[in-house]
Amino acid sequence: MNKGEFIDAVAEAAGMSKVDAGRAVDAVVSTVTKTLKNGDSIALVGFGTFEVRNRAERTGRNPKTKEPITIPASKAAAFKPGKALKDAVNS
Repeated sequence: MNKGEFIDAVAEAAGMSKVDAGRAVDAVVSTVTKTLKNGDSIALVGFGTFEVRNRAERTGRNPKTKEPITIPASKAAAFKPGKALKDAVNS
């Protein structure tokens, strides 16, 4: 499902126009992005948790030259599904 199909599904499920559903989806994505950028997490009970995880600096290997390289520390967005979502997917 791509973003357009997702917006269509939200519009149908919520009984709203596609334009309003598009604005709602964009607002949710924007809010999640801003919250994670600030280092906070978002917990949606029954759905899951969006959070930022820190990746430590590590040593990797350049696949072309086989030389060791240092991969710098970074942050990554992560999603941990809630129990209700896991149960729905596995049923």
